[in-house]
Amino acid sequence: MTTTTPAVRARSLAPSDLAYVAVFAALIAALALTPPIPVGSLGVPITLQTLGVALAGLCLGAWRGAAAVGLYLLVGLAGLPVFSGGKAGLAVLVGPTGGYLLSFVLAAFLTGLIAQFVVRRGLSRLTPLWLFLGVFAVRVAVIWPLGVAGIARAVGKPIGDLWLSDLAFWPGDILKGIVAALVAYAVHKAFPRLLGR
Repeated sequence: MTTTTPAVRARSLAPSDLAYVAVFAALIAALALTPPIPVGSLGVPITLQTLGVALAGLCLGAWRGAAAVGLYLLVGLAGLPVFSGGKAGLAVLVGPTGGYLLSFVLAAFLTGLIAQFVVRRGLSRLTPLWLFLGVFAVRVAVIWPLGVAGIARAVGKPIGDLWLSDLAFWPGDILKGIVAALVAYAVHKAFPRLLGR
C-alpha cells in the first residue's frame, strides 16, 4: 500500500477547490448573460464578464481563478450559450470578442497572483486600493492589447487604428474594478483561508 506524503496532498486539488472553480465559472456565465450595452460598430458590447474574471482571480488566487475562467470558456466553446448575448461555440473566438475572451484566462491568473501577494501580507485599509490597482494594471497590460488584437483581426483593420476604440470600455471597467476590489476585500475578511497556503 502506498502512502501520500503531506507535500503531495498539498499540491493536489481538494474537492473544495473544484467547487470554488465551478461556482466562479457559473458566476462569470451569469454576469456575461446580463443585457450587454452596445458600443460603436465593432461588435464588442460592454458586459459584466470582466467583473467576474476579476472576482475569480481576486478571490480564488492565480491557479483556481484561471481554472474558473478556463472552465467557463470550455463550457461556452462546447456549445452552451454562456457568452455575451447567449452566444456559444468556436465561432465566437474568430469574432470581434475573441481576443477579449482569450485574454481572460491570463488576466485571472495575473490578478490572482497580485491578490495572493497583497492579501497574504495582511489586510489593511489600503488593501482594496492595491487590489483595484492590480485589476486595472492587468486590464491595461493584458485585456486591452489582446482584445484590440482580436477586433483588428476580425474586422480586418490595423491594430494601430483601433487602440482608442477600447477607451470606451475604461469607465465601466474602472467601476467594475472598484466593485471587485471591495467585494474581494470583504470576502477575504470573512474567509481568511480562502487563498490557502
